[in-house]
Amino acid sequence: MPEESPPVLVRFINVRKRFGAKVIFTDLTLDIKRGETLTVMGASGIGKSVMLKMLIGLIPCDGGTILFDGRDVTQLNDEQWTDMRRRIAYLFQGAALFDSLTVGENVAYGLREQFWNKMKEDEILGRVAQALELVGLPGIQDMRPSDLSGGMKKRVGLARTLALQPEVILYDEPTTGLDPINTARINHLIRAIQRALRITSVVVTHDMGTAFSVSDRLAMIGRGQILLEGTKEQFRATTNKTVRDFIEGHAPETEDVASLLSSS
Repeated sequence: MPEESPPVLVRFINVRKRFGAKVIFTDLTLDIKRGETLTVMGASGIGKSVMLKMLIGLIPCDGGTILFDGRDVTQLNDEQWTDMRRRIAYLFQGAALFDSLTVGENVAYGLREQFWNKMKEDEILGRVAQALELVGLPGIQDMRPSDLSGGMKKRVGLARTLALQPEVILYDEPTTGLDPINTARINHLIRAIQRALRITSVVVTHDMGTAFSVSDRLAMIGRGQILLEGTKEQFRATTNKTVRDFIEGHAPETEDVASLLSSS
């Protein structure tokens, strides 16, 4: 008997978004399955981060439907959004640590904000220690963000996310600005955490190494919609020229530079 496919947790249906004259999405339709890691790719400025921010209500969509666990999140009020955001964690591109706080205070920040009347201090400290252990940074609670390397800051940001024990983690360009060793470390963490905790992960990136390293499935955005959605094997075998050029790093054809210079 074939293995049953995981249920869909997040669904974008005919979503539209524009900023003034700039059209971002004309028909964004995409399913994200529970427990999978889906990587969303596309050129800079194409709308990858906008997609994540629409899912958690930071940016409203102009039309269409966004379902989370069967619920239309485009119709939520502020109180309902607060409850929903406890289930979805957002890992910002630059880690977004507070320089005035210690590492431990940074990791505990979300817990104290969201569960101030439900968690005792020793529970918070235990959750912080566990999260730092998960990202391979035990015992650094008293350090300051200014004492950390770029890779360590990313991992502390991930620890803060994990401390909330979310159902979904949204990774916005998790390896941007990192050297190859730290990029590999973050990629390994994304995969290890997804496998160990069965968290649903959505990774936004234009780094093909990261995309093929961490993903169960991939999706590529272009021309206001999803150009291709599928497995890594389907992406490697695609004949879609736009997708293939992106994967292989081919620039679009332009006029010969030398001729442009000589005519100037």
